[in-house]
Amino acid sequence: MYIDTHCHLHDAKLPDTDAVVSAYLKDGVEAVINMGCCAQTSVRGKELAEKYPSVYFATGCHPSDSAGFDQKEFDIIRSLASHEKCVAVGEIGLDYYWKPFDKEVQYKCFIEQIDFANSVKLPICIHNRDATGDMLKILKDNKHKLCYGGVMHCFSGSVETAAEVLKLGLHISFAGPLTFKNARSLLDVAKFVPEEMCLTETDCPYLAPHPFRGTVNQPKNVTVTTAFLANLKGREVTDFATSLSNNAKKLFYKMK
Repeated sequence: MYIDTHCHLHDAKLPDTDAVVSAYLKDGVEAVINMGCCAQTSVRGKELAEKYPSVYFATGCHPSDSAGFDQKEFDIIRSLASHEKCVAVGEIGLDYYWKPFDKEVQYKCFIEQIDFANSVKLPICIHNRDATGDMLKILKDNKHKLCYGGVMHCFSGSVETAAEVLKLGLHISFAGPLTFKNARSLLDVAKFVPEEMCLTETDCPYLAPHPFRGTVNQPKNVTVTTAFLANLKGREVTDFATSLSNNAKKLFYKMK
């Protein structure tokens, strides 16, 4: 019934993968997408997808890892895209929070991976932190390369930014911060985004939703965020969860 569209099962904070998978399946999460942050984690995502039927993966280089994005790294990332369970290129984007950072390097890494995703006919998963203006400019300049869609993961922007993202045909994904008590503006965004363009995620092991904030997040907690979003929109939880799962399967079309 539920799909966690963005998680990091490979993270060291989740050492017992068998237990994590068993827990989310027990709670009604039918599938998860493990996001790559570099060649190594993308390969690990593939390995997890081959071990667990409910796991899919994305291949890509996170902006914070863009300094190491050389030809060898890119070749590995590209080689994974043809795998039957690779459903996206990600996570890719811009991050101006962690300093120091090199804008030029991040731009190059991001744009090359947008080109790549378009060439292999896969959607993109976009990371944006403190870089909204540049992010929107790059996406608008490359709108013709977004034919296979994408998602702004763990959205934290304004209603105005959400409107620009939707004009580009991109989905918006909500994570644990939607449930935080200080998430007033994000509540307005969640009400604004049409149901057919919504996704939910955990970004685990980070950003656990209320009332688990501060703990190690797990994919099973996507049920909490989904229920919270359903209530915001005045929807029955089960039907809403099914609707969002259908959204995910439509965007990440290689999912079974």
